[in-house]
Amino acid sequence: MTDLVFRSVAELSGEIRTGALSPVTLLETVLARVERCRGLNAFITVTADAARAEARDAEREISRGQYRGPLHGIPVSLKDLIDTRGVRCTCGSRILADRVASADAAAAERLRDAGAVLLGKNALHEFAFGITTNNPHFGPTRNPWGVDRIPGGSSGGSGAAVAAGLGPVSLGTDTGGSVRIPAALCGVVGLKPTYGRVSRHGVFPLSWTLDHVGPLTRTVEDAALVLQAIAGPDPRDPSTLGQSVPDFRAGLRTSVARARVGVLADEYHQEMADDVRSQFRAALETLSALGLRLEEVRFPRPAEARAAAQAVILAEASSVHEGWVRERPGDYGPDTLDLLRQGLFLTATQYLRAQKVRAMMLKEIDEFLRPYAVLVAPTTPVAAPAIGQKTVALAGREIEVRGAMTRLVRLINFVGLPAISVPCGFGADGLPVGLQFIGRAMDESTLLAVAHAYEQATPWHTRRPPDPPEHL
Repeated sequence: MTDLVFRSVAELSGEIRTGALSPVTLLETVLARVERCRGLNAFITVTADAARAEARDAEREISRGQYRGPLHGIPVSLKDLIDTRGVRCTCGSRILADRVASADAAAAERLRDAGAVLLGKNALHEFAFGITTNNPHFGPTRNPWGVDRIPGGSSGGSGAAVAAGLGPVSLGTDTGGSVRIPAALCGVVGLKPTYGRVSRHGVFPLSWTLDHVGPLTRTVEDAALVLQAIAGPDPRDPSTLGQSVPDFRAGLRTSVARARVGVLADEYHQEMADDVRSQFRAALETLSALGLRLEEVRFPRPAEARAAAQAVILAEASSVHEGWVRERPGDYGPDTLDLLRQGLFLTATQYLRAQKVRAMMLKEIDEFLRPYAVLVAPTTPVAAPAIGQKTVALAGREIEVRGAMTRLVRLINFVGLPAISVPCGFGADGLPVGLQFIGRAMDESTLLAVAHAYEQATPWHTRRPPDPPEHL
C-alpha cells in the first residue's frame, strides 16, 4: 500500500469515481502512514474519527451516483491557522492552544463542498511568523528528505506531510514565501495564487496586505484541481470580488511552445549556492528544449521592494498581536516575540512609505511582466538547512537563515502575483531544490501550463523520500 499514499489526486480520483478504490480504504491507508511517520511531527491534530465518518459518507454518495468531482473522497489536511468547525485551531501557539473554531474558513468550506475528507491540522511556525517550523510549543517538524533538516515554513507541516505520503493535498498560507519555501525544501509543488484569488476569511492573519492561501500537492495538475475548488469571490473577503474563475485543469493542455520566459538574472536574484545554480541551469536547458524563449531580465527595485515588504509584514503582524505582546509576552517563542516587538517600533510614516513603494511597484511590475508568459528563478537560494542552524553560506558570506530563505519569494507577495514552486532536482546533500515560476496577475492558467510542461519533461516529481527511522 506504500505506492497508494504517494499517488496524485488525479490518479486516485479516477479510481474512486469508478469504484476501483474505496475512500474508506484510501483513508485508512493514509492514517496508517500518518501513524508510521509520527516522528516527522507534521500534524498538530489528526481528526481520525471524523475523517472516517466523512470517508464513509463520501463512499455512500459516490455509490449512489452523487459524485462531486476530483476531490470527492480525497484526504486533505490544513495548516493549523485555517479554521475548521469543531476542531481546535492553535496557530501553532500557546496562546490559542485550546481554541476550537465554531465555523469553517472559506477555503475549508469549499473543500468540504467538493467532498474532500479532512485528515487533520498541520504543524506550522508559531503564528506563521517564521520559515523553519521549529515550533517551541509543539516541537520541530522534520524534513522527510533529511530528518535533521527543516521542512521550511511557515507551512512546514503541510510540506512535510505531502512529501512523506501523509495525504496528497494540504492547504497552507504564504505571506513571505510560506507555501513555496516548504514546497521547495520538501520536493513537492506549492502554489501561491494571485492576491484575492482565494478567500482568506477564517484564516488567522499574519499580514492582511501580503497573506495568500494556496495548496501544496504532488503535481501541478493536483494544484490546479485544488485551486479550482477553493478559488472565487467571497463577500466575506472583499479582496476576492470581481473575478471570474477559469478551468485551470483544462488550461494545462495549452501549448507553451514559443512562450517568452523572463529569467531573473539581476544581481539580487543571482545569489545562490553552487548546487542550486547547477540545478537551475539544467532547468533552463529543459525549458529551452521545450521551445520556450528565454530572455534575461532584471526585476525592478528588488532591494527596495524587499525592505518595504519587511516593514509591511512587521507592522501589520504587530498590530494583530499588540495586546498579547503587552499582556502575555512569556507565551510567545523568542523568535516570534522578537519580530513582533520590532514591528511595534515602526512608525505610521514608515508603514505608509512602504505602502507607497508597493503601489509604485504594482504599476511597474504590470508593465515589466506584460511581454512575458512567466518569470523564472530558483525558489530558495540554498537547500534545507539543519534544524537549529542560524546562518547559511551565500555569496561568500554568512546570512541569517530567515533572510536567505525568503530572499527570492517575498518580493512576489509584495506585488501579489501568482507563483508556483516545482521540484527541479537535488543538491549536494541529496536534498530537494525548487524552481519558481511567477505569473501575471490573475493568470494562473498560463503559470500552471508552463509549470506543468516543465514537470512532465522531468522526473523530479516522481521521487520519494525514504521512510523516517523508527526511533523518531
